Amino acid sequence: MNQKKVTPLYEVISPWAEADPVPPRGLTVERPTDLNGKTIGLFHIWKRASKPILEVMERELKKRFPAARFSWYTESRMNTPEIESDNIAKYEAWLKGLDTVLFAYGD
Repeated sequence: MNQKKVTPLYEVISPWAEADPVPPRGLTVERPTDLNGKTIGLFHIWKRASKPILEVMERELKKRFPAARFSWYTESRMNTPEIESDNIAKYEAWLKGLDTVLFAYGD
């Protein structure tokens, strides 16, 4: 059987290339084992589903941990990390009063 060598029209490149020079690492803080009596921060970003997701999480956590307290923070500028915003002092003060933070990302 006679086979012709076919020259490809384009090269397929994987989008999963090793492009990030910073190696992944785990969380460096200890996670609470019980949320009762803890203050839980709910960090709301400007994505459409972020707030409803956090509202459901808050409601469910209140059922499981009735003594938990919740504190909301809304991202001050869309697509800008708070540490780069004009509200960094407000953001850092919010963080100081928390035992843990929940973040939801959703469109």
